[in-house]
Amino acid sequence: MKQQQLIETLKAIGKTPERWQSSDGSSALVLPYGGRILGLFAPGDDENFLWTHASLGNADAAREFYEGMQWHNSGGDRTWLAPEVDFFFPEFPNLAKYWQQRNLDPGHYEVSKTGSGFVLVNCVTLSLSRPKQTVELEITKSLAPASNPLRYENHSEATGVKYAGYTLRTTLQIIAANPEGGSSVGLWNLLQLPHGGVMLVTTFSRAEPKVYMGSIGPEDLVVGNHLVRYKMRAAGEHKLGIRDVASTGRVGYLCSADTESSLVVRSFKVNPSGEYVDVPWVETDNFGFVFQACNVNSNLGAFSELEYHVPAITTQPGLPGCADESQVWAFRGPEKSIKDVARRLLGPEV
Repeated sequence: MKQQQLIETLKAIGKTPERWQSSDGSSALVLPYGGRILGLFAPGDDENFLWTHASLGNADAAREFYEGMQWHNSGGDRTWLAPEVDFFFPEFPNLAKYWQQRNLDPGHYEVSKTGSGFVLVNCVTLSLSRPKQTVELEITKSLAPASNPLRYENHSEATGVKYAGYTLRTTLQIIAANPEGGSSVGLWNLLQLPHGGVMLVTTFSRAEPKVYMGSIGPEDLVVGNHLVRYKMRAAGEHKLGIRDVASTGRVGYLCSADTESSLVVRSFKVNPSGEYVDVPWVETDNFGFVFQACNVNSNLGAFSELEYHVPAITTQPGLPGCADESQVWAFRGPEKSIKDVARRLLGPEV
């Protein structure tokens, strides 16, 4: 969806976005409602690299969407918390009800201006289903530049390729919790992208994905020695995860079109010694998953999610929180050029 169209729609319904611009001309559209990076745009290009909900195309549809009782999934880059079974299944182990706690999403993000831009802050009280505990915490999010990682590379295929990027800085702090608590909470960042592309997950060694949800056929999932290739094109809802030990912390999403292709890469930190506490829904002792991909083509919309986790902290007030930093690098241009960029950033198996 075009940048100006998003701005006009959101302004018309009283949800005016913030516009962030990098020193290299990259720009991002930030929606305080939900604390989302809703759009990413290359200099001089109005085409969004990220997915946004179809209702944001006009004010009437957007107003109806946000007035509805359903989850307000605007799109873009959002921050959730893990474990999913504690924060999103209120009747766990019964999986019949999936519920996005509204204090988390959309939350109550407040914008504070800084010298380099702004910070989004959400102070929230949430329930965890298994320990039957409540926790009060603070999530902060801010943007910083992310220079083109190929800026010093000399290769002819880079001609005509557009670039945009940002650094996402996220922190989590436990403010208060039940005295008998001892649960763990981890940051979980999810990037929503247009449906129908290919997720390219780089690995140090061969890594067999764990399917959390749905059935993914061999024609859509190919595992190599250093790359997992997942074609995200099926109807319905599907999800897989990859462990921390094999993950390099660099994942790309490639979309090819008739005239132009795009590649969005997320680079994040992986700490195999950290505690990655998100688990498959029916295997709650199966830890260590740092990356997940979720294919959605249902009544929620049609999008693909690139998701990563941050090592958890315990719900003991006064203990140190955590801070995370990741980069998003986005490229658009001729298919041959974009595939060359993908090979340079993600390896020869692409």
